[in-house]
Amino acid sequence: MSSANVKEVSDATFEAEVLKAETPVLVDFWAPWCGPCRALGPTIDAIADENTGKLKVVKVNVDDNPNVAAQFGIRGIPAIMCFNKGAIANQVVGAVPKDKLEALFNTLV
Repeated sequence: MSSANVKEVSDATFEAEVLKAETPVLVDFWAPWCGPCRALGPTIDAIADENTGKLKVVKVNVDDNPNVAAQFGIRGIPAIMCFNKGAIANQVVGAVPKDKLEALFNTLV
């Protein structure tokens, strides 16, 4: 992660950081060995930087945090989910263009 606006969350911190968040949260489920995940990283960073204060952006390493990944049925990565008020508002799987990621949260912020 290169953006200071992207936070790494874990099985232990997911509920507090995502489900109980005051603002919408974009969650990037990823793994370091995943090429498409690494390719999507700069886009995730840019979204975090451009939406500071209105959208929280976090990453969950699925290898290190299998409980959260299982809880939300993550079967393919990168998987991007947008949460609002503790519920999944939108989601997409795969390395998609920035405009498709922005469409996940534009109606929420």
